[in-house]
Amino acid sequence: MTLAEEITKLKQEKNAVILAHYYVPGDVQEIADYVGDSFYLSKVATKLENQTIIFAGVEFMGESAKILNPEKRVFMPDATADCPMAHMIEIKDIEKVRAEYPDVAVVCYINSTAETKTYSDVCVTSSNAVKIVKKLPNKNIFFIPDQHLGSYVAEQVPEKNVILNPGYCPRHHAITVDAVRAAKNEHPQAKLLAHPECPKEVLEEADYIGSTSGIIDYATMHDDQEYIIGTVKGVFHELQKKNPNKRFYTISGGQVCLNMEKVTLEKVKMCLETECNEVFVSEEVRRKAMAPLTRMLEMAK
Repeated sequence: MTLAEEITKLKQEKNAVILAHYYVPGDVQEIADYVGDSFYLSKVATKLENQTIIFAGVEFMGESAKILNPEKRVFMPDATADCPMAHMIEIKDIEKVRAEYPDVAVVCYINSTAETKTYSDVCVTSSNAVKIVKKLPNKNIFFIPDQHLGSYVAEQVPEKNVILNPGYCPRHHAITVDAVRAAKNEHPQAKLLAHPECPKEVLEEADYIGSTSGIIDYATMHDDQEYIIGTVKGVFHELQKKNPNKRFYTISGGQVCLNMEKVTLEKVKMCLETECNEVFVSEEVRRKAMAPLTRMLEMAK
């Protein structure tokens, strides 16, 4: 029996469901029941009948799934798989902005800790951030923790005063405009598809800006045969699966999320077998963090 077959058998025995983000290794995506970006997986988590969720991703994703499903058990294949950006905002910074702008809406990218969510008014993902910020009645928006997604939202919603926080995703932040131009010179026929977590000067070079699912959809629906991809390389698995005859290129060699790479088939199997790395969120934190997540799901409809 192969490792994948063992996982399938264990999954059935435990009445478990596996959710996987596009950034985890391809073989893990292949054994998952649902694969997607953070917004899609957030929606899926609220509609599952399975009592056990294995979340192949990073810590904030498991926390969000637990917050949305308090009666279910949520497990992470690797307990150390974390998102550095999720920790790039401090509560004192939120309190400082609230004191300065009494009418402010704290808009929290879902890539954040459960505690940060408890101090926020609404959560967003890269798929729905612009839509939700446009809908908010508030003039002043404190966008946390990602400066680049916040800057992109500010450009799309000029009628709002978007206050930025200096957080970032290390993988996207490291993509430079010089590297982008070098990739374009090497692949002159290729379109550049970039995630809004990239720096502004990189986004200005892009033919399309969108979430991981948006990038996959764009490459699948358009006739161009070559694409330079400005996001984490894990998304290549789904891109090539849906578009076997198209070519996809990275911008540089550093587009690997080291935390997502920690999630392996062996760890998924161990997680199912031993029920290790269970996610726990206190009832007080869960209740407070539930409000901005629920508001996100409602506003994004």
